[in-house]
Amino acid sequence: MRIVVASGKGGTGKTTVATSLALVVGGAVLFLDCDVEAPNAALFLNPALEKHKDVGIQLPVVDETLCTHCGKCAEVCEFHAIAVIGKKTLIFPELCHGCGSCTLLCPEKAICERLEVMGVLEGGTTPTGLDFAQGVMNVGEPMAVPIIRELKKWQRLGLDTAVEHRLPFDKLRASLDQQLEIRDAPPGASCPVVETMRGVDFVLLVTEPTPFGLHDLKQVVGITRELGLPAGVVINRDGIGDHAVETYCVEAKIPILMRIPFERAIAEGVAQGKTLVDIHPEYGNRFRQMFMQITSLL
Repeated sequence: MRIVVASGKGGTGKTTVATSLALVVGGAVLFLDCDVEAPNAALFLNPALEKHKDVGIQLPVVDETLCTHCGKCAEVCEFHAIAVIGKKTLIFPELCHGCGSCTLLCPEKAICERLEVMGVLEGGTTPTGLDFAQGVMNVGEPMAVPIIRELKKWQRLGLDTAVEHRLPFDKLRASLDQQLEIRDAPPGASCPVVETMRGVDFVLLVTEPTPFGLHDLKQVVGITRELGLPAGVVINRDGIGDHAVETYCVEAKIPILMRIPFERAIAEGVAQGKTLVDIHPEYGNRFRQMFMQITSLL
């Protein structure tokens, strides 16, 4: 089972929820920090990052001695990353998405590929035994999606075991052995978020009861529905703002799975690198109950 924790805007407590859920469920959990532009889950889970792998996209390289400048490569490139001008074939790396169409369809086999490193994947084990991996994008790179796509391949997990949600929690976790993956998504509602959501079973949306929270929640709900994914909501900083988020969830038939109050002790603890279950151990049971709700919704 794959769960992604997402949010329409940054700073809503998405990573706080994701890390606490992973710690409570425990066992054979793979945690992927897909916010490759600013990964921070490692600050809370403290993994020993022992594995490293360069990652990027394959950029086309034209052999001018073979190229006939027929323009076929430019025709098939929907991103306009190739242009043929007279007897010159130009490559624009910043526009290339590494799809490989030009290489595959070149009639003269005049195009090969080279790896353009865009970032690095790092992984290891946390002190609590979680498998952890994160992507880190190089500064100045324009696209996060290729890094997220490779990060999702860090470990293949089976998804075929049927889950009976009426089982006691410990037996339920045993039935999910080697099958739970938690992804901490980037903030927002752009392409990196869509890529992170692809292939998951459930989307846990973290929001706050403010006009900004509601606006951005609606955007990311639109993505889940476009992808046909079930979703639930966690309202963080409950007690501030208004009731518009709650009203929207009722009207949109999205279950509210947890409320986290606006509390100074939580803010101070998070600033110190503590998870929510470290700050308030009683939240362990609440996260277990939420996990049970998610499995029942599936």
